[in-house]
Amino acid sequence: MTSGTQTLGRIERDRSRFAEIVRGHIKQDLKRYVTGSEMIGRKGRHMVSVPVPRIELPRFRFGENGDGQGRGDGEGGEDGGAGEGASAGAAGNDPGQHILEVELTLEEMARILGEELELPNVEPRGHARVTAPDERWATVRSRGPRSLRHLRRSLKQSIKRQISSGDYDAQAPRVVPIADDMRFRASKPIARPDHAAMILYMMDVSGSMGREQKEIVRLLSFWIDTWLRSQYQSIETHYVVHDAAAKEVEQDTFYRLRESGGTKISSAYSLAADMIEAKFPVTEWNTYLFHFSDGDNWSGRDTEKCVSLLTERLLPQVNLFCYGQVKSAYGSGQFKKDLDNATGEDARVISSEILDREGILPAIKQFLGKGV
Repeated sequence: MTSGTQTLGRIERDRSRFAEIVRGHIKQDLKRYVTGSEMIGRKGRHMVSVPVPRIELPRFRFGENGDGQGRGDGEGGEDGGAGEGASAGAAGNDPGQHILEVELTLEEMARILGEELELPNVEPRGHARVTAPDERWATVRSRGPRSLRHLRRSLKQSIKRQISSGDYDAQAPRVVPIADDMRFRASKPIARPDHAAMILYMMDVSGSMGREQKEIVRLLSFWIDTWLRSQYQSIETHYVVHDAAAKEVEQDTFYRLRESGGTKISSAYSLAADMIEAKFPVTEWNTYLFHFSDGDNWSGRDTEKCVSLLTERLLPQVNLFCYGQVKSAYGSGQFKKDLDNATGEDARVISSEILDREGILPAIKQFLGKGV
């Protein structure tokens, strides 16, 4: 029993050490993971596959060293020569660097993102709602898988059995659990109070928004969604696209649709206000709005209508409104300037200019680093 406990302890320490190494690699190169599309393409429902360099632990090898650098009568400064496969451009037989696919939960990725960007923990508003029963490891049973053995309770049960049968020797205790002594961790259902959140993404899909601009929006939305899901258990996500008119769409359509019409941003704000007022009352929902455009609105009059919708109908209902202006070769970028001038110091409104993929991390920090 003691040997098994020590083995499990070593395995757990090795697992924890490996997890810290992986976390270190991700933190060191977080920008590459956040701005790349390949990791999102490999995501499951709760996991993502993260490519990290293969980790080789150093170890001693017994045997003679071959002739090479550092042996013989060579003079200082002499070139020891290149090894096999080391010549530039030539085929070699030395192993290259291997990439290891490591699976991490989205919660772990959200934690890393939050630590690196110093994102605050969200304090939900409104009344807590009781969700479907959750589970907690809070009980012990006499049957179960070996992986859930509760060693302390098993030993305690063994001692109790020996004492009751008169076999226990306090001067020379010898505890040998039998099958009936074994105890196993088990879960039991609990009701967990929870707050609900709704995230609404709005995107300009007019002709001036190209494929790269939409990919930037896709990456931003994924990481924003990942972070907010780590803060709320009950969450709904909705998508609205607009050119001169707005409509609610599914997630896949949101990222793939491309129109060629003009841009009338007020159509999206009006639809968003209708959706929130009809389905997501402020007393029950924490609502986050994210709008992405290249800043080329139809007219100054429509921009005035946007500001009116924002201040009178949207801001009183939401936790946060974020506007991300993605640079486009065809967009004027005027909308952000007008929005900033109109909303002033309102902490519920945050805008960010995103020139390219390098601007994704700064935008996430601007959006979620305050006001949530």
